[in-house]
Amino acid sequence: MTIKVALAGAGAFGIKHLDGIKNIDGVEVVSLISRDLGKTKEVADQYGIRHVTTDLAESLALKEVDAVILCTPTQMHAAQTRACLEAGKHVQVEIPLCDVLKEGEEVLALQKKTGKVAMVGHTRRFNPSHQYVHKKIAAGEFNIQQMDVQTYFFRRTNMNALGQPRSWTDHLLWHHAAHTVDLFAYQAGSPIVKANAVQGPIHKDLGIAMDMSIQLQAANGAICTLSLSFNNDGPLGTFFRYIGDTATYIARYDDLVQSHSKGPETPVDVSKVDVSMNGIELQDREFFAAIREGREPNSSIAQVLPCYQVLDQLEQQLDKG
Repeated sequence: MTIKVALAGAGAFGIKHLDGIKNIDGVEVVSLISRDLGKTKEVADQYGIRHVTTDLAESLALKEVDAVILCTPTQMHAAQTRACLEAGKHVQVEIPLCDVLKEGEEVLALQKKTGKVAMVGHTRRFNPSHQYVHKKIAAGEFNIQQMDVQTYFFRRTNMNALGQPRSWTDHLLWHHAAHTVDLFAYQAGSPIVKANAVQGPIHKDLGIAMDMSIQLQAANGAICTLSLSFNNDGPLGTFFRYIGDTATYIARYDDLVQSHSKGPETPVDVSKVDVSMNGIELQDREFFAAIREGREPNSSIAQVLPCYQVLDQLEQQLDKG
């Protein structure tokens, strides 16, 4: 049977999901929800989506909708995820699950009650470069000693990935740090037991810290240093250095290289790691496969909630500081 999907959020990330879903058999987006009806209709026309609305509840009322993908502002994520579960729909919510821990805990409790598939868009778990490292770890061929991660943007104005004005404010801790906090524990195969953070000045207009530094330690002794900035004037993106007991790998976007103390970096071919090089598509494939197979997905709410518990601890530290 075709899985019929409603997608909320026709912005930059929503379009990435629509492009990924085009490559997945047995899935059809039947409803598109976003706040600007005119722009939403334009996107819907491009992707052949029949139903368009500005009201998530209207889409949730459609009996044909089996599942929902939420690509909406951070502050809406927890409440909208609950609404989807209460309506009897499977749901994938883009990162972060929440920006208040209690709300994330409430979502998990509801998911357990409904039994519906519910996952969070922790895309790094699915990128082929990080999958390659994860498989090395699972095979016992590589163990992380340290991860060094840089998440850098130039975002002194409130613009999205398409260079368009945002209707909400992005956040280094609850959004961008969430990727690495979750990935570190996932790759280390060990829970985070120590976490420290410091942040730079608060932006006078955006009301958020524009620079942040985070230190993490897992129960098995592995450590992670994460630097984040909205002030960095290039290069942009997130860069991961995996320092292990048998090798050092550097992941840049979807590229992976092995670093050497003597000689140049060696490119690692990750094109055959999975059926696609598109992390968003692979994330969506996992969501739909879990629905079909009636199982817990990788990056389920239960699996990623410990990440948000760490973020909550870090926020409390920063508030005191």
